[in-house]
Amino acid sequence: PLKDNMITRDNIFRGCENLERVDLVGGIHETIAALQLEEWRNDMNEEIDSINQILPITPAGGEADDGDVGEKAIVIRTWTRSVLRKLIGFKEQHHRLLDETATTLELAIPKDIAIKNIIPFLELPSCTFEVEG
Repeated sequence: PLKDNMITRDNIFRGCENLERVDLVGGIHETIAALQLEEWRNDMNEEIDSINQILPITPAGGEADDGDVGEKAIVIRTWTRSVLRKLIGFKEQHHRLLDETATTLELAIPKDIAIKNIIPFLELPSCTFEVEG
């Protein structure tokens, strides 16, 4: 899962010139696909792909004894926080829209029908995303 502070050392990718892509796996793609607005989905997909535009031109640093740790770890850490913050914001907006929709549906159809048959299809997958600090 995508998690803040997974990469804690700046020198972890020192000398890794071939590190040019980050591919995310797991629940994040399901969560993004379930976001109600296409604009949010597109924004998240662009944010996720942005690391693959930056990494190929990011310095990897030199040999272990020259003091140059490179910037790949810093760039990935910054990108991770950006993705998480954006996703958390969209999830909050999604939940607000879901609450508004539920209220509107309760006025139009019986509450038990809305809660059992409609609302579950609008909810996001149960993945947790957090940003520290």
